[in-house]
Amino acid sequence: MRSVLGLALLVGLGACATRPDPTDTEAVAEFRANNDPLEPMNRAAYFVHDGIDTLVLRPAAEIYRVFLPPEVRTAIRNVLANLRTPVILVNDLLQGETQRAATTTGRFLVNTTVGIGGIFDRATDFGLLGHTEDFGQTLAVWGAPEGPYLFIPVLGPSSPRDVAGFAGDVAMNPLTYVGGETVDAITITRTGATALDTREGLIEPIDQVRATSLDPYATIRSAYRQRRVVEIRNEPTGAAATSDLGIGSGIQGLRR
Repeated sequence: MRSVLGLALLVGLGACATRPDPTDTEAVAEFRANNDPLEPMNRAAYFVHDGIDTLVLRPAAEIYRVFLPPEVRTAIRNVLANLRTPVILVNDLLQGETQRAATTTGRFLVNTTVGIGGIFDRATDFGLLGHTEDFGQTLAVWGAPEGPYLFIPVLGPSSPRDVAGFAGDVAMNPLTYVGGETVDAITITRTGATALDTREGLIEPIDQVRATSLDPYATIRSAYRQRRVVEIRNEPTGAAATSDLGIGSGIQGLRR
C-alpha cells in the first residue's frame, strides 16, 4: 500500500499542468478550480473505484447499518475519533495552534476516562468540541503546494500533498512502532471499522450524487477541494470530527 501511494505521489508531482498567463484572471481561476492534469488517469481510477464501491463497499456499509443500531455505530465512531486524537494533537502543535491543542488534550482525557475509552463523547458536554487535523493540513499551513488532483481507488479523492500527509500521519501514530499479533489485529480492526464507518455515513450523499449529477467525478472533486480549504483554514464545518484516516477525507464535504 505504501509503495502504491508513493508511486502516485511521484507521478502526480511530475505531471503538473502548465499554468496559464497570470494576467488572464479567468484562465487562472479555472486552472485553480480544475487543476486536474491527470484527469484521464483519475477518471479511469474513479471508474475502477465505482465498480469496487458498487460491488463491495456500499453493500458492506449497508450490512453494517442494518445489523448495528445507531447507538452502537455512534459508539464505534466515537472510539475511532478518540484513537485519532494523538495524531490530531501532534498536528495542532506543528501548526502552532496551542489553544486547539489544549482542547484536543482535554477531549482525550475526558473521553478516555469519563467517556469509558472514548465510547461516549462526554468532552462535548463540557464544551470541548472536536475538530479534524492531519499532516496534509499541516503541510498546507507550512506553505506546501497542493499539487494536481489525484483519485485513488478505495481511498478516494486526494492530492500529492495529502498523500504525503497520510504517510506523515502513519509515522505519528504510536501503534506504528509497536509490533506483535495483538497490535496488528487492533490495526486491522481499526482500519476496517474506519472504512465501514466512513462509507456508511456517505450512503445517502453518494447515492444522491450518482442520481442527480451529470458528472459525479467532477462533483466529488469539487466537494473534496472545498472541504479541504475549509479544514485547512480551521473554519467550522458543522460536523463533529470524523474518524477517517486523513487521506481523501475531503469527500466528507458531500455530507453537507
